[in-house]
Amino acid sequence: MEPLVSSIFNINSPAEFRQVALDVFYFQAQTNKVYSKYLSGLRVVPNNVTEIEQIPFLPIEFFKSHTVISEKYSERDIQEVFTSSGTSGMAQSKHYVADLSIYQQSYQKAFELFYGSIDECCILALLPSYLERDGSSLIYMADDLIKKSRHPDSGFYLHNSDELISKIKQLESKNQKTILLGVTYALLDLIEKETFQLKKTIVMETGGMKGKRKEMVREELHALLCEGFGVDVIHSEYGMTELLSQAYSKGKGVFKCPPWMNVIIRDTNDPLSILPATRSGGINIIDLANINSCSFIATQDLGKTFPDGSFEVLGRFDNTDIRGCNLLVQ
Repeated sequence: MEPLVSSIFNINSPAEFRQVALDVFYFQAQTNKVYSKYLSGLRVVPNNVTEIEQIPFLPIEFFKSHTVISEKYSERDIQEVFTSSGTSGMAQSKHYVADLSIYQQSYQKAFELFYGSIDECCILALLPSYLERDGSSLIYMADDLIKKSRHPDSGFYLHNSDELISKIKQLESKNQKTILLGVTYALLDLIEKETFQLKKTIVMETGGMKGKRKEMVREELHALLCEGFGVDVIHSEYGMTELLSQAYSKGKGVFKCPPWMNVIIRDTNDPLSILPATRSGGINIIDLANINSCSFIATQDLGKTFPDGSFEVLGRFDNTDIRGCNLLVQ
């Protein structure tokens, strides 16, 4: 197990990714009861799978109805349960995490890969909807990054927007590299109170209006945010409760994954068929940091990939049930 975890965070090439992904698949096919039953329902024999394109992806809905965890762990071994926000009357997704150190490795290494050393940054987290509930994996990550930045001005901001505005201006005057990580509607609220001309601050939106504002297409949203913050581009973070890794966009909504994560596009009419680059379809994610849950997840997001492995999110499925859920025998 330990060598497999180590190999996940030492991937240096597409060939290495493919081999480690297959090793993780074989491991999860043996040790994850939910995933194993799903494979059986599809009549997939794990030993016959020799390419990652042959790997079935577990519909993300299973995280709402089942405990997706390796049989190596009992309930008392679980260190954290991350939950989705959900809406009233809707079941929450639950991600049972048996080893938080893997999650920590994942987001720390990814952050440094895309943004450099954390201790050179000031982290300002404007995440009201997440702070106001328990079980958010985003809050866990942001809190740890804030602590690791060791910057005296790093911290969370809930309803104290005047203090945040003053802090941003103060940090700008000191030429301090700063990342303003905010839920979308809260960033819009902020620029309605104040306009900026930021030079040293990266504005990163985490997506979602959380029912506070009407949804907007990315181009319109980012144009508003660019104007309000006085920046050329808006960065974005792509993650979810069911993943222990994040992808990042440094502008124009084009995301890149860390080496242990990959996006594959499936045909919306045939979820077991994979589409080539530039074709739109359902987003399948390989997240090898999910070693103790399931690394192969069919999300409810729509998107497309590009030849260099980057991807774009185009929207979400209208229906809440992903095809394939009925293949699991209860």
